[in-house]
Amino acid sequence: MTITKTNHPTWGNCIHMTNGTVELLVTTDYGPRVISANLCGMENIFYQDTEKKPLGEKFEVFGGDIHVLYGGHRLWIAPEILPRCYHPDNAPVTCESVSGGMKFIASVEEQNHIRKSITVTLGESGKVNVLHQVENVGLWDVNLSLWCLSMLDKGGKLIMPITQQDTGLLPNRNISLWAYSNMADHRVYWGKEYMTLQQDENTAAPIKIGYSNGDGWAAYFNKGQAFVKYFDYDSSQSYPDNGCNFETFTNDVMLESETLGPLVNIAPGACATHSETWVFHKADTMPTNDECDFAKQVKGFIAANQ
Repeated sequence: MTITKTNHPTWGNCIHMTNGTVELLVTTDYGPRVISANLCGMENIFYQDTEKKPLGEKFEVFGGDIHVLYGGHRLWIAPEILPRCYHPDNAPVTCESVSGGMKFIASVEEQNHIRKSITVTLGESGKVNVLHQVENVGLWDVNLSLWCLSMLDKGGKLIMPITQQDTGLLPNRNISLWAYSNMADHRVYWGKEYMTLQQDENTAAPIKIGYSNGDGWAAYFNKGQAFVKYFDYDSSQSYPDNGCNFETFTNDVMLESETLGPLVNIAPGACATHSETWVFHKADTMPTNDECDFAKQVKGFIAANQ
């Protein structure tokens, strides 16, 4: 494994990480953001906002600072209550070496009384382990869910499993839709074992879908790669947004693959964590909306990593 400091012409000071199979670029002047990720020798699969546009309004409580999109992978807190989840993360990041990788620690969010960090470690098999942490630096409990968002570049398709649990006469799944979402949207495929969301740069209307993903994975196909994200789900816990531990959003520029931890009370001085494992595979063809095609292209990847 190789970890090097670099100065990127767009993203400034960054840490480049590679194990010879996967390479990552993480910002340290702000964020942190995993701003780039891909198989070595292939294109970055993450979305990048090179214009660094503001996201949301300029809230007075932040003293004139404003959240910037940047792109890549980030850690937020849910539910999406304004202005707390839009706390700017434009300050420099502290970096610490850990076994197999690096820990990236954001500045304290003074108004929220929390400190976020992302620890990235690389395994020999090419797996990327991403541990997200929120520390309560205040004087009273905070209640939240760790919300981990990967912004993915345009042109791809997200494959999401649908539970096959037999619950008899009782329902076995829940799906949340946001007010701006159209259930007849051509980018969505509602299947028996899978549902998919296609990013379409010619369709600007946003759509967001959330659900309880008990299978614990989702796969994004783009640029000759499959980016498979693995995560835990505990059905005994409460999750935000009507019980969602996985959400996805798309518009005309990108698609998001988002995981959420359970809602937790964090005592003063304590931390809450949520982890993801990323695995990249070569994938020469884009899956069609055919259940057999999904099974052929996705099931082999999943079985190899469970």
